[in-house]
Amino acid sequence: MENKQTYFSHYPTGYSHDLNIPNLSLQDMLHETVKRFGDHPATNFYGHKMTYAELQKAVFGFASGLQQIGIEKGDRVAIMLPNCPQYAIVYYGILQAGAIVTQINPMLVERELSYILKDSGSKAMIIFDALYPKLQSIRKETNIESAITVSLQAEFTPQNPDCTFPQFLTLSQSYTPIEIQPKEDLAVLQYTGGTTGRSKGAMLTHFNILANVVQSHEIFKNDIKDGHEKCLSVIPLFHVFGMTSCMNLSIYSGNEMILLPRFDLEEVLAVIKKEQPTIFPGVPTMYVAITNHPQAENYNISSIRICNSGSAPMPVELMNEFERKTGAKVLEGYGLSEASPVTHCNNPFTERKAGTVGMALPGTECRVVDLGAGTEDVEPGQLGEVIIRGPQVMKGYWHQPEETEVTLKEGWLYTGDIGSLDEDGYLSIVDRKKDMIIAGGFNIYPRDVEEILYEHPAVQEAVVIGIPDEYRGETVKAVLVLKAGKEADEEEIITYCREHMSAYKVPTVVEFRQELPKTSVGKILRRALREESAPTAK
Repeated sequence: MENKQTYFSHYPTGYSHDLNIPNLSLQDMLHETVKRFGDHPATNFYGHKMTYAELQKAVFGFASGLQQIGIEKGDRVAIMLPNCPQYAIVYYGILQAGAIVTQINPMLVERELSYILKDSGSKAMIIFDALYPKLQSIRKETNIESAITVSLQAEFTPQNPDCTFPQFLTLSQSYTPIEIQPKEDLAVLQYTGGTTGRSKGAMLTHFNILANVVQSHEIFKNDIKDGHEKCLSVIPLFHVFGMTSCMNLSIYSGNEMILLPRFDLEEVLAVIKKEQPTIFPGVPTMYVAITNHPQAENYNISSIRICNSGSAPMPVELMNEFERKTGAKVLEGYGLSEASPVTHCNNPFTERKAGTVGMALPGTECRVVDLGAGTEDVEPGQLGEVIIRGPQVMKGYWHQPEETEVTLKEGWLYTGDIGSLDEDGYLSIVDRKKDMIIAGGFNIYPRDVEEILYEHPAVQEAVVIGIPDEYRGETVKAVLVLKAGKEADEEEIITYCREHMSAYKVPTVVEFRQELPKTSVGKILRRALREESAPTAK
């Protein structure tokens, strides 16, 4: 097992590995912030601000409304909303009522929505009004008894809604306090993307999520001034990265969330120029878009001091180009839904090693073990499966004991990610175990090839997958998006790769596209490309 001091010896005096995580519910965390920063802005939505005191009042009102319609402790209540002030009210209102938040991606189709609602057993749902017909089409298959619609345009109301958000708040009467056991009681069912099969609900307790917020705050405590920062929150709050790094960390710190419902490049740059955010959690595709904007420097982007990148690997060349163009510093991190989500980060106060996701957060242990039995630690620099232990690790998967047993072993979370630890405790993530390409007996990690492709002057985005090959078993295919005004053909790309990587890694097929399939967070959907290239059954 990795010695905690291997990496913690790099931390300056004043940082603690053994954190004192308060035994509070998430809603109590909000109430503590209100005591300190009640009159400070909590949310900023296109210039309309809500203070922490106003947020707290609305949370109690929403919780009371839930109690009036019969929601009890432990019931699941689903949220299917874009980023907006109502999201924070609803999220904390559900928790205040003692219920469990079921996070749902607004982009899900009816079949996917039906599965999550049935699997979670959600009794009520708060849904963006434009999506209400989608719920109605599958509602008979679910346990949904009440649906509350949220409108971002006052003039738009869906046909025959159960109850609109403003109407629901009028139900508020007296609130009945609910006792929460933070280490035992669930706060959130965070459904995984289902990349290895059907989607699974990671059971995150109040303590899991608060622990991750406290861990994240610890490493930024000398760079984030509580009550004075502005966090540009364009990462969806239903995504575990947005939930923790945008919403919950901001609320813990008493900072302002500048909420945007989607990533629109021109809008994001205009908001940066107007509001001057200081923190910008993002994903690589967002940084790609900003980097390739011809006038990015004209939007006063230098107000942003902290750019923490997550959700997908950040190509080194992209990171360097973004920093050259903007003057900001990108701190790449790593996490997963099952860990609330952050486990690693390149810290602002230690050496940043490009190409790594940094060191484990305070209170977090990390090992890299053999890809076979998964019991023996590999040597520094060698590849293996990354496993994690810490207070942010989930309780298990909702109603899936077999999956839980495979993933959680003796307190360790087996991530399914392949990586390596160096002598200083910095972690490098190479790929998912399932993404590894085996061609002619050689193990090929897509990220190794993608890093080289990103260095080609014409390439804007790159993703590498394995496709069937009669001789080699699999062969390498590259799918590329070129920069505006740049040209390249398959022969040029293959020749470039031959000059910069081992022969067995060189793509044999190159496809050019106008855009790549992405999740709502902006993460490239490698799985979708693999499925497109899979042979069809005869």
